[in-house]
Amino acid sequence: MTENTFDAIVIGSGISGGWAAKELCEQGLKTLVLERGSDVKHLKDYPTATKAPWEFPYRGRMSEEFYKENPLITKAAGFGDDCDHFFIKDADHPYVQEKPFDWIRGYQVGGKSLTWGRATQRWSDFEFTAPERFGYGIGWPIGYEDVAPWYSHVEKFIGICGSKDGLEAMPDGEFLPPFDMNVPLQHIKQSLKDNYTDRHLVHARWAHLTEPKQIHLDQGRGKCQARNMCMRGCPFGGYFSSVSSTLPWAEKTGNLTIRPHSVVHSVIYDEQLGKATGVRVIDANTKQVIEYHAKVIFMNASALNTNLILLNSTSKRFPNGLGNDSGLLGKYIAFHNYRASVSGTLDGYLDDYYFGRNPTDLILVNYRNLHKRDTDYFGGFTTFMNAYRDQHPQETDREQIGADYKDSLSEPGGWHVFAYLQGETVPVETNHVRLSKTEKDQWGIPLLITSVEYHENEDRMTEDFLTQTAEMLEKSGVKNIKKYNSKQAPGLDIHEMGGVRMGKNPKTSLLNNWNQLHACKNVFVTDGACMTSTGNQSPSILYMALTARAATYAVNEIKKGNL
Repeated sequence: MTENTFDAIVIGSGISGGWAAKELCEQGLKTLVLERGSDVKHLKDYPTATKAPWEFPYRGRMSEEFYKENPLITKAAGFGDDCDHFFIKDADHPYVQEKPFDWIRGYQVGGKSLTWGRATQRWSDFEFTAPERFGYGIGWPIGYEDVAPWYSHVEKFIGICGSKDGLEAMPDGEFLPPFDMNVPLQHIKQSLKDNYTDRHLVHARWAHLTEPKQIHLDQGRGKCQARNMCMRGCPFGGYFSSVSSTLPWAEKTGNLTIRPHSVVHSVIYDEQLGKATGVRVIDANTKQVIEYHAKVIFMNASALNTNLILLNSTSKRFPNGLGNDSGLLGKYIAFHNYRASVSGTLDGYLDDYYFGRNPTDLILVNYRNLHKRDTDYFGGFTTFMNAYRDQHPQETDREQIGADYKDSLSEPGGWHVFAYLQGETVPVETNHVRLSKTEKDQWGIPLLITSVEYHENEDRMTEDFLTQTAEMLEKSGVKNIKKYNSKQAPGLDIHEMGGVRMGKNPKTSLLNNWNQLHACKNVFVTDGACMTSTGNQSPSILYMALTARAATYAVNEIKKGNL
């Protein structure tokens, strides 16, 4: 019992779990981090980080046999034989798709922080207030002003490149210099300014160290080399991951214990004490059941696994899952709409190029449904945009072999422009996850059933995005414009959210304004499961800010004797 007792337990070691560990350890709490996957150490466990393309047997693809055995994971953006070790195979953790849902997972220390997209724009006040203002959701128990100082706290530590633009719809933060904006994008930016009053193309915010500060050097990290090989794990620490940043920082305090290969079965609730006392774990290799105990527990297993664990944490007090007095645990699951893109070609600018393999895109800031509702759908959308040149000219009469062909490879071709949608979706009660009553995984834990789908609101947004984006590009001189709706199932955005949402009223939510379970105050949920609505901005940095905020609150409550 003594050996297995800590001040705090963190379930999950990804983006939010790493931040929970950092904050709790820095503030003096002996902290256990539980990770269901294998251990990953910075530098040591990036086996493909410096490999050349010809060193991979399939040059970035997988074998045909692998595709047949893994139709789900091979859909994931960026997946290939250079980073497949950071994703789980389809058979590793099955689930039941009542409706099509592509659940992309990375089970290892660091989680999906090793493979995330790294976009880190702040939510604005619009995202926090819109659901209640326009009547398509419940009110958040916090606003932008509550999170703003914690955004700054996170940004300074992890390193965010971007530009200060003074835009109400995408607040400024603590930025390192951005990557250069190439000339065609400068042209499009000016065209939008000439033709619209509400369309702003700006540097997005990205978790890349363009000019490291002392705090980043102290973490052992260095400047981003613009290799655009981020999903292999960065040996320079040029982008933020919990493996290169927060977890080693926590470890330096002497207060951190990481236990990989630990599949969390449930949170243990003590009926007499009226609080959670620990976590029940199944060793992934030996199947041994172990119990760990702590004063406070942070749920950071990633949204759907956090829902799974809480649903499986039953007791006499909570027969339907820990903290589930409202009956809403597992409901209002939401995601981001990524189905649409627009592309085309732009003549000219053949004497301009760009440095390296820029790992960042630009953002056309949300211009929909801000101060008032101005469309036939709810919510807004972020537009990511970029321009690039062909590796070499594509004339059809060019020789495809020989000395002339080789010489042509040193001359790049023309410019291509592309834009893609990241849209808000409306959380609805019928979009839910629940536990199977008959099927279990290899550790005896019930399988998760996903019942999540798009609705008419997302269809209307998608069409508006396609129409507006094509119009903007056409006015900018872009030709050969193509509009594309992938109609992909939910999940491939890898931004699953909700199920344990924050709220003002315990009857309509599960968490309060400090991310505590209303009905079990020493359990905090600060990963994507806590989200009340999805907004249109990328969510990962909000998870980090909410985690730092909640962890500091938890430490103070422990000191006061309240937890």
